[in-house]
Amino acid sequence: MNAAAVNVATGHDPVAETAPGDTLLYLEDVTVSFDGFKALNALSLAIAKGEMRTVIGPNGAGKTTMMDVITGKTRPDTGRVQFGDRIDLTRLDEAGVANLGIGRKFQKPTVFENLTVFENLELALKCDRGTFATLLARLDGSARRRIADMLDLIGLGEHRHRPAGALSHGQKQWLEIGMLLLTDPQLLLLDEPVAGMTDIETEQTAALFKELAGSHTLVVVEHDMQFVRELGVRVTVLHEGSVLAEGSLDHVQKDQRVVDVYLGR
Repeated sequence: MNAAAVNVATGHDPVAETAPGDTLLYLEDVTVSFDGFKALNALSLAIAKGEMRTVIGPNGAGKTTMMDVITGKTRPDTGRVQFGDRIDLTRLDEAGVANLGIGRKFQKPTVFENLTVFENLELALKCDRGTFATLLARLDGSARRRIADMLDLIGLGEHRHRPAGALSHGQKQWLEIGMLLLTDPQLLLLDEPVAGMTDIETEQTAALFKELAGSHTLVVVEHDMQFVRELGVRVTVLHEGSVLAEGSLDHVQKDQRVVDVYLGR
């Protein structure tokens, strides 16, 4: 049985159904309350190493709060968030979580617009090496090859000398993803990555994510159902802070509860 297998009729326990050692991240009975409102309500979710998972659901379902908890921005009232074999992320702050190899990309791209594409990637690579002093260091051949390979991966090789501010919205998204990848993350959390993209850019982003899956673990929060379908991976539907359904997109689209609270709106 695959990780986090679905049983819509009786509910599911993705933690129990994921084989030990296969799981990179799991949330177990995580609850977060804000002024009496439960943003997360005993949420349990397991993500296997190398998996790409899409997370969908209506506004207010808990998607952003879930990512805030994983990244150490929000501390849950109860529950556990385990990364790897032993690390409880709820005991760490945002910097501590990031240092473990967990990268988060928000919907709006954040790049240094006055720097070139190459310089943005260079800065990301140097910052990953540690101290501020490395910003003054010259790149060696290995570092230049890493940046060249990343430019090819994100499709910006021809734009390496362009200011990042001159890129299209989609290209800025790819540049920021490239910057994150140069920090060697094990887990990437991606919040609505194709919002505002053209159809062609959306297709290219799907191809990029498919190439990353396996060597990286990706959690993609998205509202664009065509993009979710293009990714073709397991879908988790959140509603009122809990998992409502899980499985392929076709599977969850046939679940009347999902239609009622999200897809039918």
